[in-house]
Amino acid sequence: MASRAGRITRGSVVVGVFALATLWGAAAASAHVTVSAPGASSGGSDQVITFRVPTESATASTVGLQVKLPTDTPIASVLVAPHTGWTEKVTSVKLAKPIVTDDGNITEAVSTITWKADTPADGIKPGEFDQFVVIAGQLPTARSLTFPAIQTYSDGTTVSWIETQAPGSTDEPEHPAPVLSLTSSGTGSPGGSSTAAPTVTASTSSSSSGTATTGVILGAIGVLLGAGALAVSLAVSLRRRRTP
Repeated sequence: MASRAGRITRGSVVVGVFALATLWGAAAASAHVTVSAPGASSGGSDQVITFRVPTESATASTVGLQVKLPTDTPIASVLVAPHTGWTEKVTSVKLAKPIVTDDGNITEAVSTITWKADTPADGIKPGEFDQFVVIAGQLPTARSLTFPAIQTYSDGTTVSWIETQAPGSTDEPEHPAPVLSLTSSGTGSPGGSSTAAPTVTASTSSSSSGTATTGVILGAIGVLLGAGALAVSLAVSLRRRRTP
């Protein structure tokens, strides 16, 4: 019996360590700057796009975010939602090839949006996140859109979320650029409504968000299993002590 109790105790420790490691990996994977737009379709219009910004630093707040929009497959028009405590700056560039629309040709497109906290106190504090929202008047005909981003902290440090996944690789870069996958025009309709489940990624790997969620679930299961194993071990130990 003593040997069995020892094995159970060691097993509970192993399961607990595995659970902690899994939860740590999930937390790291979810700390990226990400982009989402449920139901976004290629060529769709009036699409709400959200950039989620978590603060990874334990001592400094996020006080700035710069997002670059694609100009090779430009978005026809962009409106920025006001954000309390932050000021936005929108920069446009002249397009080499105009965008043809029913209302005429568009010769300029937004290339960069910069958000800056009005004061350090308005920044995103450690352990918190915030969201910045824009509306795309018309999305380009493309399979995905990449939005390189630069995050600025109150201590002056910056993190460049600009790395892209190597062709054919399944490894996610350390600082991936936010990528939004678009459904085909046949499965998604303008405005973001879709009869099929949209494919939206929060990083260069289409499975990163799913991986983070799965990691949290597996971690929670591991913690429960570890706790159960520890309870069994204690029960066996108490029974041995009571047995003359």
